[in-house]
Amino acid sequence: MSNYIPSSSKAEEFINNEEILKTIEYGRKNSKNRQLIEEILEKAKEAKGLSHKEAFVLLSCELEDLNEEIFKLAKEIKQRFYGNRIVLFAPLYLSNYCVNGCTYCPYHYKNKTIRRKKLTQEEIKEEVIALQDMGHKRLALETGEDPVNCPIEYVIESIKTIYSVHHKKGDTRRVNVNIAATTVENYKKLKDAGIGTYILFQETYHKDNYEQLHPTGPKHNYAYHTEAMDRAMEAGIDDVGCGVLFGLNNYEYDFIGLLMHGEHLEAKFGVGPHTISVPRIRPADDVNPDEFINSISDEIFMKIVALIRIAVPYTGIIISTRENEETRSKVLDLGVSQISGGSRTSVGGYAEEEKIEENSAQFETSDTRTLDEVVNWLLEMGHIPSFCTACYRAGRTGDRFMKLVKSGEIANICQPNAVITLKEYLEDYASEDTKKAGLKVIENEIPNIKNEKTREIARKYLRSIEQGERDFRF
Repeated sequence: MSNYIPSSSKAEEFINNEEILKTIEYGRKNSKNRQLIEEILEKAKEAKGLSHKEAFVLLSCELEDLNEEIFKLAKEIKQRFYGNRIVLFAPLYLSNYCVNGCTYCPYHYKNKTIRRKKLTQEEIKEEVIALQDMGHKRLALETGEDPVNCPIEYVIESIKTIYSVHHKKGDTRRVNVNIAATTVENYKKLKDAGIGTYILFQETYHKDNYEQLHPTGPKHNYAYHTEAMDRAMEAGIDDVGCGVLFGLNNYEYDFIGLLMHGEHLEAKFGVGPHTISVPRIRPADDVNPDEFINSISDEIFMKIVALIRIAVPYTGIIISTRENEETRSKVLDLGVSQISGGSRTSVGGYAEEEKIEENSAQFETSDTRTLDEVVNWLLEMGHIPSFCTACYRAGRTGDRFMKLVKSGEIANICQPNAVITLKEYLEDYASEDTKKAGLKVIENEIPNIKNEKTREIARKYLRSIEQGERDFRF
């Protein structure tokens, strides 16, 4: 019997190796068990989620007609919880100094070819102005781990700087933070600074492989890293985002571990992951992805996204510009609800495009389109690009947010907020083609707002935006 205890505070109990191995064996054994797979699909149609064991049986499914059912169901659940809305954001890299030895990341301390850089507060303002001039309202702050060059005090000061910038009609309304695992005390400081979601990728849940991939530095400590979300929650940060870096380890193992982590947060705190990210390893300075033998095909990647949506229907699924336009278009309908656009992964790359010989980027982006091009593309595919940050600013976080999502009531808020934030973007930043397409989408979407009072208020807000007013929300 495995020692799997979802509510435990110990990493090796809520991410239990023996339980994962048994789950893999069970799933592979039942990969053609039509009756079992159909029973799991029937349960999944209730849109209340699946256990890691049930979800892995579906991931293992080799019956083509039932695989089609999986993709169809993922689309239905995505539409039910998030509709055709896609939230947009951009990463903002502050520093690439790092004391860790991660073998898959160019920031590792042994890399002598990458240009090390840390933004001053004035340079951060320049970056934020450049991002606001694109139209971004939501940023994801990124740094390497270095207590000397990038202490928590620098991160806090940088967050305050970001929120302080109001350029023309632009402002940053939500700063999510992706920094290394830290203490409860430091998480409290981040909470007090007004962060949105705290994001931390596990990279891989396989303890032995994790330690080999992180041979030196504080990140080598598997338990400390894996238990970071618990400390963040204890500090009052009730929106946390999980993820693994697919390609580092066997995808089956990490898929199960990722779902186990969500089960743990639900069991211990009553609130699962606000977001789940699904990055795949990419080329970078001093890193060759071909050296990692666990890369996954687009087909497997699509199935993983679909099954995260089915297993954790309430979570926001994030896909970045690591993936190209073709791949991103494939997974949008299958469950993705947030994407980055116009991204730069170099330190200071927005205010001034970096020269090739001065590379400071964490990885190569595959989707290099501008934000306006991404917005236009989303509109063409029938999605509503959303710049909404209302829930965080209205205190709808943690269990309050989850109750709204799980009940399906979040659509009554998200739909009008998506429309009015899109309208702001169209008025202030869009090209003529994008504006024309966006206004048509808004015109068609307004009648779909079910509540009559909300619909009329939304129309009023849209008229006010045309008159120059900004920052309305439901």
